[in-house]
Amino acid sequence: MPELPEVHALATELDARLRGRVIERLQVVAFPALKTYDPPVEALAGERIAGVARHGKFLDVSTEGGPHLVMHLARAGWVRWRAGAPKTSGRPGSGPLAARLVLDDGSGFDVTEAGTKKSLALYVVRDPAEVPGIARLGPDPLAADFTLERFRGILAEQGRTQLKGVLRDQSVIAGVGNAYSDEILHLARMSPYKPAAMGEEDSAALFDALRTTLADAVARAEGTAATELKAEKKSKLRVHGRFGEPCPVCGRRIEQVILADRTFQYCPGCQTGGRKLSDRVLDRLLK
Repeated sequence: MPELPEVHALATELDARLRGRVIERLQVVAFPALKTYDPPVEALAGERIAGVARHGKFLDVSTEGGPHLVMHLARAGWVRWRAGAPKTSGRPGSGPLAARLVLDDGSGFDVTEAGTKKSLALYVVRDPAEVPGIARLGPDPLAADFTLERFRGILAEQGRTQLKGVLRDQSVIAGVGNAYSDEILHLARMSPYKPAAMGEEDSAALFDALRTTLADAVARAEGTAATELKAEKKSKLRVHGRFGEPCPVCGRRIEQVILADRTFQYCPGCQTGGRKLSDRVLDRLLK
């Protein structure tokens, strides 16, 4: 799933390519992906693009005339730039293509989604705040006003809520998903199940891990071609997606927990005092 660093890089690349260009049309192929009807997609035709921005994990293509095209790439969505006119291939809806934005010279980008579980979302709105997911977003962890004191206030409000859930909750902190929350907790040497309310020393360590992990990932992603972003992200992850491999810090085998909608990884040596966390799915299989 694209998270803050990858969406930031996509926004930067698209802004450089699209700013000042004129939209010919937006063609929606996967109609369930379009979550709005007013204004209609036709409202984008003829509009000059003002820029591309990021709100959490949302991409926002704004126009000088007002309408915004907002995209959430969900788990398996992506944006692929097209330098030339699109080629027609297959029947609509038969492949990964969800939508296609065409500029007045034929170039543009395709929005695709792999797999059978479709959750990519497109919105055409007058104001990004009209998108429910954006309206609920918590603060951006890389913003200048996201201070240690503000972070400590967030943790105190979350109380006994487990850190893994706090970091992934977009209404609490925007932009962090499953992969980077694993990386942040590993760098901070904290259990995914540790309660959010904690002392000043621990909160400072977690704040530093949060900012460092995301800032480093953004720095690596900037200037990386969109086609290479997924591979770049995967190659730099220390624990996420590394089940069974040795921890790069302590050498202990990386373990995982399988939940209903996701799997996360951690290092027992670095994060849980050597204890293996209960994995209810695996525990049932071993009974």
